[in-house]
Amino acid sequence: MDPEKEVLIVINPGSTSTKFALWSREGCVVEKVVRHPADKLAPQVFEQFDYRRLVIDADIEPLLKGMKVVGAVGRCGPLKPLQGGTYRINQAMLDDLASGRYSNHASNLGAMLADHYARRFGVGAYVVDPVTVDEFTDVARLSGVSWIERRSRSHALNIKAVVRRAAVEIGKSVEETRFVVAHLGGGTSIAAVVGGRIIDVNDALLGMGPYSPERAGALPIGPLVDRCFSGEVTREELLDGMARRSGLIAYCGTSDVREVIERADRGDRQADLALRGMIYQDAKEIGAMAAALGEKLDAIILTGGLVHSSEIIDMLRAYITFLGRVLVYPGEGELEALAAGAFRVIDGEEEPLEYE
Repeated sequence: MDPEKEVLIVINPGSTSTKFALWSREGCVVEKVVRHPADKLAPQVFEQFDYRRLVIDADIEPLLKGMKVVGAVGRCGPLKPLQGGTYRINQAMLDDLASGRYSNHASNLGAMLADHYARRFGVGAYVVDPVTVDEFTDVARLSGVSWIERRSRSHALNIKAVVRRAAVEIGKSVEETRFVVAHLGGGTSIAAVVGGRIIDVNDALLGMGPYSPERAGALPIGPLVDRCFSGEVTREELLDGMARRSGLIAYCGTSDVREVIERADRGDRQADLALRGMIYQDAKEIGAMAAALGEKLDAIILTGGLVHSSEIIDMLRAYITFLGRVLVYPGEGELEALAAGAFRVIDGEEEPLEYE
């Protein structure tokens, strides 16, 4: 009889879908994406747990034939600020995620579902590099007013993963490297990364940095304050608008960059301007993070969903090639990054961290 293949159960919940995969040390064995009708999802994320679990259960049993589950790992939602790495899921983490203390986000369910399957199979449960990884230098925390501290909220999972990949490509250990990483997707994270640590990054949800297909980025203070006190919008409407209905959506009515590019190519001046403005702001932020490194960088890394577009890459290269080498890793690679982080702990390459 052939030995069972050792696999991880890897879970990545999104707002209207749940991705899950079986992942071996050699790579993905099988991946599934289950779409969820909006009317099936409760407003509070923790209330969606049973529904999503049952959906996964319906598919996972036949996939596990001939497999030995050695761990479960989930994409993790916002937690308290913490250092990067692979964390063992514990009750304190589950309580914070279930309460929505830091965010009522679908990714909160990743750890909850991973914990469920880990208990079911009697294996370890993990999360890897949550979005609130915080490795800022002291000066990076200053905003300019004493009552606001800059927060680290980024696509840390993919940023850390592509840094490891780039270190191998350039022939250095991660600890020796200095990169600017630009993760370009529905939201944008542009980070200064030294020795694998994210020492500065724009707030990828709300705060600073370039506008994106959906988000507003940094804004002029005066008009924003006027808008807050205009009486025309509520606090919730304003925050939702800046996080989900700004950037390309505000200018073009869509967050689909492929559509914006096509419209620009057909002579749509508004689409062309909005697209060029986004790339211009991305390039400025890359330059700012290059300055934050303080020394010559090894490379600029372009990653995220938008980097599948050769037009986006070419537009950015026109601004940034003078800074040095540019490496391109399209996509988010979240399932792979989660699996790699869990296997590093299971195989004894790293010690798991504890959430306190």
